[in-house]
Amino acid sequence: MQTLKVGLISILIMCCFFAHGQARTIECKNKSNVFTYGEKVDYTIYYNWGAMWVAAGSVTFRVDSTAINSKPFFKISGVGQTFKKYDWLYKVRDNYEVIAEVAPFRPIRFKRDVKEGSNEIYEDYVFNHKSGKVITLRKPDKKSQLQKDTVNFSKCAFDVLSMIYHARNIDYSGLKVNDVIPITIFLDNEEHSSYIRFLGREELEVKGMGVFRTIKFKPLLIEGTIFNAGEDMTVWVTDDADKIPLLIDTPILVGSIKARVNGIEGKNLQLKSKIRDLE
Repeated sequence: MQTLKVGLISILIMCCFFAHGQARTIECKNKSNVFTYGEKVDYTIYYNWGAMWVAAGSVTFRVDSTAINSKPFFKISGVGQTFKKYDWLYKVRDNYEVIAEVAPFRPIRFKRDVKEGSNEIYEDYVFNHKSGKVITLRKPDKKSQLQKDTVNFSKCAFDVLSMIYHARNIDYSGLKVNDVIPITIFLDNEEHSSYIRFLGREELEVKGMGVFRTIKFKPLLIEGTIFNAGEDMTVWVTDDADKIPLLIDTPILVGSIKARVNGIEGKNLQLKSKIRDLE
C-alpha cells in the first residue's frame, strides 16, 4: 500500500475515519441526508510548537447544488490554507471538490488539488457505480506527468470528501465504547480499508460557540507526510442529527495541531446538542 500524502485540510477530512476495535456493520447506502444545500462550516487551524498555540490557517466546507442533465446533485467543496503571514514557514493551498448523487448519496466525480510546501498533488476521479470502476487522472507530485488509469472499487468506497458527509448520515445510536465502524476510502489510486473507534460521549466547551454534547472518536491514522501512525488523534462531533465535527486534536511529526470550529451556517441545521452559551 502506498503512503497516503495528507496535509492541512486532510486533518479535517481523513482523521474522522480511522480506528481499531470490534467492528460494526453499517449500510453504505443512506436513504436520506442530514445535510443539504447551503451548509457551510468554518474551522481555524492552531499549531503548537513548544508552549505557544498559534492560529495558523483555516478550512471551509460548503454544500452547494448543481445539475447534470437536469438532475440535481450535491457539489461539496473543502478549501484549506495557511494564513499568509505563515506562508514563509509552510505554505498550504488545498482544494477538494466532489459531485455526488443525492439519493443514494455517493460520489460521481472527485477532484483534489493540493499544494503544501514543496509537495503538489492533483487527482481527478470519475466513479462508474454500474461497472465498479474509477477512471483516474492524477499527478502524484509536481515533477510527474499526468497519469491516466482505470481502477476497480467496491460499492461502499468513498473519496475522502464524500466520506465525511456519508459518515454524518450513519446512525450512531447503540454504539458501545471501543465499537468500530468500518470505512473504505478511495485515495491515491487505490482503496484503503479503515474504521473509527467510538470512545463514548462527553460535554465539550467550544470558544465562541458554547457547550455541546459530543460523540468522541479515536482514529488510527495511516502514516503520511505530517502524521505518525497510531491512535494519538481525538475527534469530537456534535451528538445530534447534524454530527458536525467541532474539535480535532492531534500531534504531527513536529509539534501538534488543533482544528476548532468557528462558524456553522445552514437553514436546516438544528444543533440540538448545544447545551448552553458561554458566559
